Amino acid sequence: MKSAKIERAIISVSDKSNLKLILPTLKKFNIEIISSGGSYKKIKSLNYNCIEVSNYTEFSEMLDGRVKTLHPKIHAGILNIRKNKKHKKDLAKKNISNIDLVIVDLYPFEKQLRKKIKFNELIEYIDIGGSTLIRAAAKNFNDVTVISNITDYSHLAKELRANKGATSINFRKFMSAKAFSLTAYYDSIVSNWLNNQLNIKFPEKKTIHGKLIENLRYGENPHQQGSLYGTTDNLGLKKLHGKNLSYNNYNDIYSALAILSSFKKNEGTAIIKHANPCGVSAEKNQIKSFKDSLICDPISAFGGVVAINSVISKKLSFELNKVFFEVIIAKGFKKDALRILKKRKNIRLIDFNKFYLANNMHYLFFENSFLAQDPNNIFLNKKLRIVTKRKPSVNQLNSLRFAFKICKFVKSNAIVLANNRSIIGIGSGQPSRLDSCKIACNKALQFMPEKITNSVAASDAFFPFADGIQELIKVGVKAIIQPGGSINDKRVIDAANKAGIVMAFTGTRHFKH
Repeated sequence: MKSAKIERAIISVSDKSNLKLILPTLKKFNIEIISSGGSYKKIKSLNYNCIEVSNYTEFSEMLDGRVKTLHPKIHAGILNIRKNKKHKKDLAKKNISNIDLVIVDLYPFEKQLRKKIKFNELIEYIDIGGSTLIRAAAKNFNDVTVISNITDYSHLAKELRANKGATSINFRKFMSAKAFSLTAYYDSIVSNWLNNQLNIKFPEKKTIHGKLIENLRYGENPHQQGSLYGTTDNLGLKKLHGKNLSYNNYNDIYSALAILSSFKKNEGTAIIKHANPCGVSAEKNQIKSFKDSLICDPISAFGGVVAINSVISKKLSFELNKVFFEVIIAKGFKKDALRILKKRKNIRLIDFNKFYLANNMHYLFFENSFLAQDPNNIFLNKKLRIVTKRKPSVNQLNSLRFAFKICKFVKSNAIVLANNRSIIGIGSGQPSRLDSCKIACNKALQFMPEKITNSVAASDAFFPFADGIQELIKVGVKAIIQPGGSINDKRVIDAANKAGIVMAFTGTRHFKH
């Protein structure tokens, strides 16, 4: 089947703002319009002829408008197969006419959900009639055209003009796919909302929904395509300068924002490379915070993402310009700072002042399955237990807590060295915890040897043997924080006591794979 002539349309939309864009074209090709409620009134107010649904079906609206278009005369007109002789006879017996075009959107459930209105009020924004019309038309795409988004009115008008009042099969298929995507997205929001109401985190059927935010230049590699999807229209990230962000840029940005979300307001800097922190500081002074972050691993920082948890000053912009970063993300930019940073063509400048980090489920996708888990939003769920003879000073205790906090954001196996409120060495992503210890120590020795003495170390999981902490002790680490829980805990504690250092157990593990 090539083209399908449109003689009759049903229009029922919540968003009526763009109706004036399609109505002239429908009139041009003498397409009869059926409508109801607010859509009927709007069409009439624009001086276009229109038949009210209740007059067409000879059945008045009922149940406060819950039942309007749910009628055999409507749905038989949409669902019948035009070339099917039996279908044709069935329609003739009931005096039912074909409906060839369905222009319908859905009640704004998602919008109302964000407003946090009362449960019973929100129930009324679950669309039934609209969903049914859209799905019926989408199913019968061989004969019927469905338009489920106001942004497609111009495409419909162009299609009708090109085909003299008809639509092509490819157009109808495309619109059908869009329509089913919409209803699936919509139903996913509703089902997830109801599951949340019941505190059901892992239902029998799990749905994930997202809106296309941006088509990316490519995925992790140039031969892969990539796109960004969001559960909201606006992610709260505003690009102020530079070319489009890549898949890897976004991955690093989210890693950086996760770290900054654990800091107090307007304090801290995080430098990310390949989704791992390579420098972090929680210092309040903006310049000191950045410099302390950078010195942790200036080589790895090259071409990475730097996130500033405050508005970037003119003074800081000069420091930032000394290093090549692919992305600078901050809570804003002073005018002079923005002007200075914009001189770099290959840099992206992002304002995240309106970004909101939601505690949603975390997913890991495979070819035909995915893992789902709660977000890791716990830092310490137990009181620290000091297991060595030596007890920590107040300064050591604060440094230990800070190091363990950052450890949560480092790929496992993870070892983090800290001095006060700045990281001085990171070992990440190693199959062996001993290797992570060696890497963290080597990084600190390479860039900040003067700060190793009296530093502290954090481990995301327990030490299975004492060899890892011996590497840390060798370079001058004086306190270690770890979850504990190994069968060799006693040997590890004995090694710490022998060296005269502090060791604290958290009882909380932070694997990140």
